[in-house]
Amino acid sequence: MGIIIKPVITEKTTALTEKTAERFVFRVSPDANKIEIKKAIEALYNVKVESVNTVNYSGKRKARYTKSGLIRGKVAAFKKAVVTLEKGQTIDFYANI
Repeated sequence: MGIIIKPVITEKTTALTEKTAERFVFRVSPDANKIEIKKAIEALYNVKVESVNTVNYSGKRKARYTKSGLIRGKVAAFKKAVVTLEKGQTIDFYANI
Protein backbone atom coordinates (compact mmCIF):
# COMPACT_ATOMS: atom_id res chain seq x y z
CA MET A 1 0.00 0.00 0.00
CA GLY A 2 1.28 3.47 -0.85
CA ILE A 3 1.72 6.49 1.35
CA ILE A 4 -1.17 8.48 -0.15
CA ILE A 5 -4.45 6.59 0.28
CA LYS A 6 -6.96 9.09 -1.15
CA PRO A 7 -7.80 12.79 -1.25
CA VAL A 8 -10.40 13.93 1.28
CA ILE A 9 -13.16 15.88 -0.47
CA THR A 10 -15.77 17.08 2.05
CA GLU A 11 -17.58 20.34 2.68
CA LYS A 12 -15.00 21.35 5.25
CA THR A 13 -11.99 20.64 3.02
CA THR A 14 -13.67 22.33 0.05
CA ALA A 15 -14.18 25.45 2.16
CA LEU A 16 -10.49 25.29 3.16
CA THR A 17 -9.46 25.03 -0.50
CA GLU A 18 -11.67 27.97 -1.48
CA LYS A 19 -10.24 30.07 1.35
CA THR A 20 -6.60 29.29 0.50
CA ALA A 21 -6.29 27.80 -2.98
CA GLU A 22 -2.96 26.08 -2.29
CA ARG A 23 -4.20 23.75 0.52
CA PHE A 24 -5.34 20.18 -0.03
CA VAL A 25 -6.24 17.36 2.35
CA PHE A 26 -5.26 13.70 1.92
CA ARG A 27 -5.80 10.53 3.90
CA VAL A 28 -2.37 8.95 4.33
CA SER A 29 -0.77 5.84 5.74
CA PRO A 30 -0.59 5.97 9.56
CA ASP A 31 3.13 5.20 9.64
CA ALA A 32 4.11 7.85 7.05
CA ASN A 33 6.05 10.92 8.17
CA LYS A 34 5.89 14.46 6.77
CA ILE A 35 8.97 14.06 4.56
CA GLU A 36 7.59 10.90 2.93
CA ILE A 37 4.20 12.56 2.40
CA LYS A 38 5.87 15.58 0.77
CA LYS A 39 7.91 13.41 -1.63
CA ALA A 40 4.86 11.30 -2.54
CA ILE A 41 2.67 14.35 -3.33
CA GLU A 42 5.43 15.96 -5.40
CA ALA A 43 5.96 12.76 -7.39
CA LEU A 44 2.27 11.97 -7.87
CA TYR A 45 0.95 15.41 -8.85
CA ASN A 46 4.13 17.17 -10.18
CA VAL A 47 3.83 20.13 -7.78
CA LYS A 48 6.13 21.75 -5.20
CA VAL A 49 5.00 21.28 -1.58
CA GLU A 50 5.68 24.12 0.85
CA SER A 51 4.52 22.43 4.10
CA VAL A 52 2.72 19.37 5.45
CA ASN A 53 0.61 19.26 8.62
CA THR A 54 -0.61 15.90 9.92
CA VAL A 55 -3.45 14.87 12.23
CA ASN A 56 -3.87 11.43 13.83
CA TYR A 57 -7.46 10.33 14.47
CA SER A 58 -8.03 7.51 16.94
CA GLY A 59 -10.64 4.84 16.31
CA LYS A 60 -13.97 5.27 18.07
CA ARG A 61 -16.16 2.59 19.59
CA LYS A 62 -19.67 2.40 18.17
CA ALA A 63 -22.77 0.40 19.08
CA ARG A 64 -26.16 0.01 17.44
CA TYR A 65 -29.35 -1.79 18.32
CA THR A 66 -30.78 -4.30 15.86
CA LYS A 67 -33.43 -7.03 15.93
CA SER A 68 -30.83 -9.57 16.98
CA GLY A 69 -29.51 -7.39 19.80
CA LEU A 70 -26.68 -4.97 20.43
CA ILE A 71 -23.89 -4.96 17.83
CA ARG A 72 -20.60 -3.41 18.91
CA GLY A 73 -17.75 -2.41 16.69
CA LYS A 74 -14.96 0.07 16.16
CA VAL A 75 -14.29 2.70 13.51
CA ALA A 76 -10.74 2.41 12.17
CA ALA A 77 -8.05 4.92 13.16
CA PHE A 78 -6.50 6.98 10.37
CA LYS A 79 -4.07 9.79 9.61
CA LYS A 80 -4.86 12.93 7.64
CA ALA A 81 -2.39 15.34 6.02
CA VAL A 82 -3.06 18.98 5.11
CA VAL A 83 -0.66 19.86 2.29
CA THR A 84 0.18 23.46 1.40
CA LEU A 85 1.57 23.98 -2.08
CA GLU A 86 3.78 26.84 -3.24
CA LYS A 87 2.07 30.01 -4.51
CA GLY A 88 0.30 29.62 -7.83
CA GLN A 89 0.26 25.80 -7.92
CA THR A 90 -2.87 23.68 -7.73
CA ILE A 91 -4.08 20.09 -8.00
CA ASP A 92 -7.11 19.23 -10.17
CA PHE A 93 -8.75 16.07 -8.82
CA TYR A 94 -11.50 16.15 -11.46
CA ALA A 95 -9.26 16.25 -14.55
CA ASN A 96 -9.53 12.48 -15.21
CA ILE A 97 -13.33 12.27 -15.05
